[in-house]
Amino acid sequence: MGRKRKGIKLDGWLAIDKPLAMGSTQVVGKCRWLTKAQKVGHGGTLDPLATGILPIAFGEATKTIPFIMDARKTYDFTVTFGEARATDDAEGAVTATSDNRPMQDDILTALPDFIGRITQTPPIYSAVKIDGRRAYDLARAGEEVTIKSREVDVYGLELLSFDGEQAMLRVHCGKGTYVRSLARDLAVKLGTVGYVSALRRTRVGPFDLTMSISLEKLEDISHSAPPEEWILPVVTVLDDILALAVTEEEARLLSHGQRLAVSDPLAAGIIRVMTGKRLVALCDVEITPAGSILKPVRVFNI
Repeated sequence: MGRKRKGIKLDGWLAIDKPLAMGSTQVVGKCRWLTKAQKVGHGGTLDPLATGILPIAFGEATKTIPFIMDARKTYDFTVTFGEARATDDAEGAVTATSDNRPMQDDILTALPDFIGRITQTPPIYSAVKIDGRRAYDLARAGEEVTIKSREVDVYGLELLSFDGEQAMLRVHCGKGTYVRSLARDLAVKLGTVGYVSALRRTRVGPFDLTMSISLEKLEDISHSAPPEEWILPVVTVLDDILALAVTEEEARLLSHGQRLAVSDPLAAGIIRVMTGKRLVALCDVEITPAGSILKPVRVFNI
């Protein structure tokens, strides 16, 4: 018999507005301590020097983290021109300088080149793995770091303001996009150097700032209100996945890992199976001559 997990069983999501200078794992630890939850994880690392949306998964919601990791994201960021930094943000040492400053029209002209499927090289101070080791660990150890370029999706990039030294921009992007690389490459395109001096994530998938709370607010409500009043349902990150309703008996079979034949016309792929408002499982749909077969790939104990 397995050891009983300590803490409160809590299932669902929160969007924490991460404060400056706090790491993502620190936020997870703080959320675990405040809520006394059995299991807590996050849906996408946010650098310590960044603020904004950090999705926090509790309990059974941790099984849906891959879906939020793949979600589109929105960032507001500031590029400071004239200095290049080792980390491509304000934390690193200055590695190069330039007296060149772009004009606003130059920035507006350059932005379309960074929209669509683009190629970028992640910063050497990043979590990218090289032969099993994190790039930032290699860089901090003084080892030479060579990171392969990769294709990423940028759905939108707009200039919000410019004062001659700093440009504030907003980017809508897909998984794996490094805003620091975007800022660095934009500066080079403009004939100068630059780094990210401020970064705020304003949206991750279904989570935006209007849904977010601070750690201070979480401390208050976690002691004064029941979880159902402040935690978001596990299905919050699965809303764009087709839902199929089943009976309680069918739900029981799926919960035990058994396949289920259904008469509903379904397309191949992943669907979420519900009984009432309860999430039962994520299933892979197998198409056969006789109909559709549901194969559980994630079962939820909610």
